[in-house]
Amino acid sequence: MGIEKLTEEKKNDIHLSHLASVGQIAAGIAHEVKNPLTAVKGFLQLLRERNEERYIEIAQTELENALAILQNLLQVSRPELDDEPFESIDLTVELSSLTQLFQDQFYRVTIVERFEDHGSYIYGRKNQLKKAFFNLLKNAFEAIPDKGTIQLGHTVTEDSVVVTVQDSGSGIPRDKLAMLGTPFFSTKQSGTGMGLTQVFSVIYQHNGTIDVESEEQTGTKFVIAFPKEAGSKRDKEVVRLDLQWSDTESLSDFFRLNREKFEERLLQEAVSVREKIDEILAVGDIDLLENAHKLVIHTVEGREREVVMFAKAEGVTWAKHSVTLAFKLEWFQSVRRVMWDFLYNYDRLSGQIVEKKQFFVLEKRINELMDLFLNQFFLSYSQYKDDLIRSQRNLMEDLSVPIIPLTASTSILPLIGVIDPLRADTIEDKVITKIGADRIETLIIDLSGVIEMEADIIKRIIGMIDGIRMMGCQAVITGLRPAIVKLMIRLGLSFENKAVTKGTLQHALSDHLGKQQPDTAGNF
Repeated sequence: MGIEKLTEEKKNDIHLSHLASVGQIAAGIAHEVKNPLTAVKGFLQLLRERNEERYIEIAQTELENALAILQNLLQVSRPELDDEPFESIDLTVELSSLTQLFQDQFYRVTIVERFEDHGSYIYGRKNQLKKAFFNLLKNAFEAIPDKGTIQLGHTVTEDSVVVTVQDSGSGIPRDKLAMLGTPFFSTKQSGTGMGLTQVFSVIYQHNGTIDVESEEQTGTKFVIAFPKEAGSKRDKEVVRLDLQWSDTESLSDFFRLNREKFEERLLQEAVSVREKIDEILAVGDIDLLENAHKLVIHTVEGREREVVMFAKAEGVTWAKHSVTLAFKLEWFQSVRRVMWDFLYNYDRLSGQIVEKKQFFVLEKRINELMDLFLNQFFLSYSQYKDDLIRSQRNLMEDLSVPIIPLTASTSILPLIGVIDPLRADTIEDKVITKIGADRIETLIIDLSGVIEMEADIIKRIIGMIDGIRMMGCQAVITGLRPAIVKLMIRLGLSFENKAVTKGTLQHALSDHLGKQQPDTAGNF
């Protein structure tokens, strides 16, 4: 056991040393290369008006990719610059929330959560850990080419909190496992390896270990273990921020004056959302930072009507562009937390909240308005989605019963595909309603696109034709398939004395149009 433990510790030391060396090189490269790359990017923007657009756009895209890679290298190589505070973290809560960010993949990948020990905390930087597990989950989804399963596990041993992430994907070759976590090594064709580098780096910074098991065409399993007491213990504290304040300003003025600090703190808090800000802006023209500032100002000023109107507008916008609700929830809760950090600092700087009663009145008012916003947002979101589903259902019903006007008194109903009881109900309702509304005298029902019908459906069609006759309309049936005719003979069913039958739609149209007399303008 002693030799095995020593080998594991040595492996971790080697990996840390390797990361440190790579980090130092990366920092030097970033310093020397980033500035000229930025300058080149600026010149390319100036030259866009005079040069071939296609080549310049390609070059600019490549430069942006290079800058992004360098920025990632800087983050890995200089983690000590991150001033995010340590706090107690329940990994089961964070992992559950992260899975919701991949809702668009749930149709093909099943998430199986096996959380055995809720309420077991580790001590660390929450946003760094969330980003690490986000990268692990993202890799797991990408490793599954079609349908599959991802298992998330959480258990607690005597001295460790253990998390497992296991996918049923394509797996990793055995000879490549030792290279995982190394910058620029990736099993994906277009990958840079920076995601897993960040994962390994963050795990080791939190005194954790990470083991990988993988088999090609079977899947990969990551096992991450953290000490129960990683780092020094301390209770959750309020955050003291370096903010501006003057004797004459109100609470809302305080938020306006420190808006940049608020946004900076908000981006630190909502780690999963901040990487999606530009995407959400592009998809739905939703400016998360601007909207967060607007919500805070409405709330601290107690403007209930504005909060409700803003929530309704937000709900419609998010529903209209189908932006994932999980992002909204995380963003909203981050806004609430940061707002209370600012309220603490406002009180610390101004000393204006001097009585306990005054504090509770403020707390009640703010939380009620924030809850009101969230409730109205979801009501608006749900109503828009319900209306959209209803309109789509109506459209589908119209498309499934396409009654096409041929003349002022004649229409065609071409039926295609399977007719089940639900569709039969829709056909009956639409046909009878349309005949009454448009005064249709002849309805040609073409069944050439219906391959087969159940006995009950044939009886429903015959009953509908009886209803058509009651409305004073003549039904013309065309395109009956041999299989349907044989079934009707066996059942003793017939359209005789109920409808005119024609072999094809062309025959029905020819006979009908031949009987029409042209009007004075020469039209039928």
